[in-house]
Formats: sequence, structure tokens, C-alpha cells
Amino acid sequence: MKMKTVWAVYFSATGTTEKVVTTLARTMAETLGAEYKSFCFNLPKNREDELSFSADDLVVMGVPVYAGRVPNLLLPYVRDKVKGCGALAVPVVMYGNRNYDDGLMELKNVMRDNGFHPVAGGAFVGEHAFSKVLGAGRPDAEDMALVMELARKAAEKVQNLTEAPTEELTVGGCDPIRPYYTPRDRHGEPIKDFLKAKPMTDPDKCVNCGLCARLCPMGSIDFNDVSNVVGKCIKCCACVKHCPTGAKYFDHEGYLYHQHELEDQYAGRRAPSEIFL
Repeated sequence: MKMKTVWAVYFSATGTTEKVVTTLARTMAETLGAEYKSFCFNLPKNREDELSFSADDLVVMGVPVYAGRVPNLLLPYVRDKVKGCGALAVPVVMYGNRNYDDGLMELKNVMRDNGFHPVAGGAFVGEHAFSKVLGAGRPDAEDMALVMELARKAAEKVQNLTEAPTEELTVGGCDPIRPYYTPRDRHGEPIKDFLKAKPMTDPDKCVNCGLCARLCPMGSIDFNDVSNVVGKCIKCCACVKHCPTGAKYFDHEGYLYHQHELEDQYAGRRAPSEIFL
């Protein structure tokens, strides 16, 4: 099949998903002799309007895995406003060295139900949003080599197609999709008020540059007082990891317990990146 445009479409609060998705889409565009375009839906204003494609497009869509699935506050946009209209697709997820659970399966299914034809997919490891040791330095050279392998093999598959595929793409995960992963304490009980945890601001370090407010995917940080979180926090840690002075941090007891539990259990291993064709 001849593709006119290869798109990189992604949510990437800390940059790891962007790195994988744009590399994959650019490489496929070059191989297929197609135009390359990108669309980032990090900010609320970018999720207001419907995003539609056509049968001449191939869309590499990437999101991070939160609690084992497509992030719940991003799912309505991906599910309700992104329309395939016959486009080919490569769903991609990033996970923080624990497990991508049903994240890739869910993204693939949503894209399929929205008029896309998934032809390949991938789950890659990136540094965990909560941590600097979980998945530290990833995606690294080994991960990016697998990205390039996926780009090459997926492009070859597209070139050999004479029409949109009807066979279902098999990826990792369970279907029906399981509930979101629940952070639990040492007694096995759900961590109280975990979802209410919000970033704090160190007034001695904050220079009021406003970067955190501009980057917040939920638009939840007050531009006039960046220490004030006025809306929902999805724990993406864009404000923490991008703050130039290190002024943003979490001090919520349950959040920190969960972070340390994840680090204790999973920081010592190298979780695999995987591709599906």
C-alpha cells in the first residue's frame, strides 16, 4: 500500500513517549517515501477538537501506561475524538519498568474501534514518571534499536499490503481489559487518598518562571500562583521533572510509599521492550 503521510501522534509528559513515537514515525515515513507530520496532545487545548485521518495515512500513536492502562483522564480523548477513517495504525505504549499490563491491548482496541487498521505495535520501557531509578536512562540504545527494527518490519509489512488488513493484530495484554492497577499498602489495602496527591512547591527554590503551569497536561497549576494546584493531578510529573530549579516535589505519604515500593520491587531488573507484527 502507498501511504501519503505518516503521523506521530502522542501524549508525552516527560519526553520518553515522544522520543520513541517520533523516531518510529520518521523512520517509517522515510522508508515508505511518505510525508511526516506530528501532533502532540499534551495540553488541554490540543484535546478540544476532533482529530481525523484518512486511508492514505499511517498513524503511530503513543501514550504512557498509567496503572496498567491508557491513562484514564486521556482515554475519553483517544476514544471519542481521534478518528481513523480507514488509516493504518501502529499503537505504542511506554511503561516504567513494572509492566504494561493491558495498556497496549486497550490502545490497539480503541484505535481499531475508531476506524484504524492496526498493523504493528510496541511496548517500550522509559524512565518511570514517579522515579529517577525505575527504568533509568531508558529508552536506551538497545530499546531504540528495537524501535528501528519495528519501523523497518512494519514498513515492509505495509509495502506488501494490497488492501487494509482484516486480520486482528495480536499484542500483549488481556481482553477483556482488566481494571486499573490499584496502589496498595503493606497490608494489601488500597492506599488512602492516593489520587488526591498533588505536587508541592519549595518557595526557596521556585523562581516563578511558570514553566510548570505551561506544561501541566490538565491545566491544573495556577499561572498566578504556581504553588496552587487548582485541578486534577494525573501524577505525570511533568512539573517535577522539568522544573529548572527542582522546586516541585511530592510529599504525600501514600504516594511516597507507592514510589518506594515500586523501586524496591522493580528497580533491580531490566524489563523488556516488545514489538508485535
